[in-house]
Amino acid sequence: MKKIILAITGASGSLYAVEFLKLLGELEAPPEIHGIISEAGRQVLQLELGYSYRELDQYLTGWHDSRDFAAPMSSGSSRFEAMVILPCSMGTLAAIANGISGNLIHRAADVMLKEKRTLLISPRETPLNLTHLKNMRSVHEAGAIVCPPMPSFYLKPRDLTEMARNFAGRVAELIGLSITGLPRWEGAIREE
Repeated sequence: MKKIILAITGASGSLYAVEFLKLLGELEAPPEIHGIISEAGRQVLQLELGYSYRELDQYLTGWHDSRDFAAPMSSGSSRFEAMVILPCSMGTLAAIANGISGNLIHRAADVMLKEKRTLLISPRETPLNLTHLKNMRSVHEAGAIVCPPMPSFYLKPRDLTEMARNFAGRVAELIGLSITGLPRWEGAIREE
């Protein structure tokens, strides 16, 4: 069983995190998922979806307080295999890019990088300024996967939930989970 961390920050895009959790919960052998949500992440989840973060308890092994630097993921010895920050605010990205551990999300990401483990950051902002781009480059060079939540319209999602689920499946596969039934590009049908 994989042991992963899901961090939710205050960027727009809570639906992506919810669909990611639901998708992983449907796997034959679901991973052990430990959640961290920032205060701003709680606010955005409520504003966008009307959810309390506690409504996601069923999909997680447990939540860890973002102020708790004694949580398991604050040390490389805890052996988490992957961390996903979905969505990732520009403030969180900046902290990670510059090695600043202001909360448990930043510290856990730093641990993933120093231990050479999978860290996937899904930054959500538009338009991007030069600082954002430099920070994305910095975390990429440090070993993170930078995967902005950009929908794939060629898969023709019927609604926002399906669009978010397709992206969640892509994220899951990027951290090494196998997702069956995920819509895939099969090539264009050409008329003769």
